[in-house]
Amino acid sequence: MDFGLVLQIDPPASKVVSLMKRAERNGFTHGWTFDSAVLWQEPFVIYSQILSNTTKLTVGPMVTNPGTRTWEVTASTFATLNDMFGNRTICGIGRGDSAMRVAGRKPNTLARISEAMKVIRALASGEEADLGGTVIRFPWIKPGAHLPVWMAAYGPKALRMTGEEADGFILQLADLYLTEYMVKAVKDAAVAAGRPADAVKICVAAPAYVTEDDSPAALAHAREQCRWFGGMVGNHVADLVSKYGEHSAAVPDELTDYIKARAGYDYSHHGRADNPDTAFVPDEIVDRFCLIGPVEKHIEKLTALRELGVDQFAVYDMHDAQEAVIDAYGAHVIPALRG
Repeated sequence: MDFGLVLQIDPPASKVVSLMKRAERNGFTHGWTFDSAVLWQEPFVIYSQILSNTTKLTVGPMVTNPGTRTWEVTASTFATLNDMFGNRTICGIGRGDSAMRVAGRKPNTLARISEAMKVIRALASGEEADLGGTVIRFPWIKPGAHLPVWMAAYGPKALRMTGEEADGFILQLADLYLTEYMVKAVKDAAVAAGRPADAVKICVAAPAYVTEDDSPAALAHAREQCRWFGGMVGNHVADLVSKYGEHSAAVPDELTDYIKARAGYDYSHHGRADNPDTAFVPDEIVDRFCLIGPVEKHIEKLTALRELGVDQFAVYDMHDAQEAVIDAYGAHVIPALRG
């Protein structure tokens, strides 16, 4: 199992670079960031600094979207970084929940994501792509250029499209039941499309908080540091409920039940441990969606996720113990999962 680190890109950017360097020293293979132009700083500028200060780390957005940047610019940016540092970037892509909504736009459609994935992957790999009637190709890309495109998804149509078209699947929760359900949907779609079941890499992304023990006080503090994540996931779930209904065969009740008490959401607190809009998220959801507790609990759950076909666990590291979690994973968790 590979490990990634996911960060917001609040200033100073030097802190983001420092944490990514620390992650690489501790055995992490991927460095991911949010991408929402209004809420945070520009990730691709910071990727250049991360890449120049590390030697092997692969970097990319979790996730970008096809609406806030033109596709040829996105492809050119990835391709330029790869030309400078080797093929060390990865394109995570999704609907653009926060990026689009805070700019007054609706999240992107699946059809738009599908078109964008094809264009971005092709152009960044040195191939031709059709931009609505104009066929282009970057003349400066060297042979061997490559950009994997991983798609974030929850709903049935998005899961199917991920299996059919993407190089990887990003699932932003670590619930064992839902992971099994969604990984199966993606792999089944891949096979139905004539692809090998393992053609799509599986990445589970969720907050991790390592405690000294499993005392009630320690676990309560960990839950409060990670409760924001249930609110973030709740935005996507609310969209699914709006589309498919509260109880639908298309979406498991295990995913939708907890948002019944959701009253609203202010994106100015998005992805932050002090988010006041996530009080509706119960402790049970925090425990199911995140990894909290002593080291052995993390190893136990990650072992179960690996058995479900998960290739990478990406740690959302937005809480009051960023360095401690990176170090604990490097000293204990990553060695155990790599065996």
